[in-house]
Amino acid sequence: MSEISFLEVETVPDPSVAVIWMHGLGADGHDFEPIVPELALAPSPAVRFIFPHAPHQPVTCNGGYVMRAWYDIVSLAPDSREIDEAGLLASRDIVRALIANETARGIPSGRIFLAGFSQGGAVAYLSALTHPEPLAGVIALSTYIPAAHLITRELAAANRGIPLFVAHGTEDDVVSPGLGRQALDLLHSVGLEPEWHAYAMPHAVCPQEIADIGAWLRERLAAL
Repeated sequence: MSEISFLEVETVPDPSVAVIWMHGLGADGHDFEPIVPELALAPSPAVRFIFPHAPHQPVTCNGGYVMRAWYDIVSLAPDSREIDEAGLLASRDIVRALIANETARGIPSGRIFLAGFSQGGAVAYLSALTHPEPLAGVIALSTYIPAAHLITRELAAANRGIPLFVAHGTEDDVVSPGLGRQALDLLHSVGLEPEWHAYAMPHAVCPQEIADIGAWLRERLAAL
């Protein structure tokens, strides 16, 4: 996995569950590393958190400035995004390689969660819903689905019942609540039943959201 840079945090040794968590535009894998102890997970099962770093690339909507990005955003409006679809698919390949790495280390796909914030959440959505093997769940935070046709065309039978924790800030002026609800509508249209949470916050995370993610994860882990 030398070609993919990531951080690793284990709740206790010998994990049997993995969470692969993608950061937002311009951040890196360190962004959500501090969240692990705040989730208040039980000692068993042990969980390995993987926090990958997106590659550096120019981002058109930011004047071509080079930053960590999962894909290029060509233009943005309150309720739409024009993106580089090839870049999104390349990031899906990164996530698939990370999943394969965890399965090679002994954690089957059915015990692997995907999580992501903002642009990272878009990658988590696509990667999970089109993955050919069952995954344990998705945590999608302050995010959207930029290429809906990829999901409607490639939705994997293995993940048609995948648990989803979806959350958004009601005061988000970066990824509008409308974009978040567009994603929610798409999920409903393909037969998925996401758990939706709204918080009075901007484009961020808040303590109540972290507590709710922890509760959701504890429930899912107990069911594995």
